[in-house]
Amino acid sequence: MTTDLWMLTWCAVLALAIPNIYISGYAPISGALAWGLSNRDTDYEMPTWVDRAKRAHANMIENIGPFAILVLVAHVSGHANATTALWSTVFFASRVAHFTVYTLGIPFVRTLVFVVGLFAEVQILMELF
Repeated sequence: MTTDLWMLTWCAVLALAIPNIYISGYAPISGALAWGLSNRDTDYEMPTWVDRAKRAHANMIENIGPFAILVLVAHVSGHANATTALWSTVFFASRVAHFTVYTLGIPFVRTLVFVVGLFAEVQILMELF
């Protein structure tokens, strides 16, 4: 399997793992289990890092689609190469960094690593032309 496809796979693993991280923030809160097992018709007060982690996860889900399309098109069209492998790796690293700094609440670095990931996607796109 190519590096591009491995990075796509690891992005999927990250997207699947993130909820398990922020769900752990519910555990110490009294009544959170009952709320979690309910229909969640009302909001429940969570620690701020949990809310940030949920937003980081939503951002990951929004960005994995275009990344997946670019990687798969590059692979199927025969345009996958060392450059797409490099930028796929950069994208994955930026998503790990984005989740980490967003969850920790580091605002300017969060934006920087987001832009790095976006730039990586553009570089993969350029390899298709």
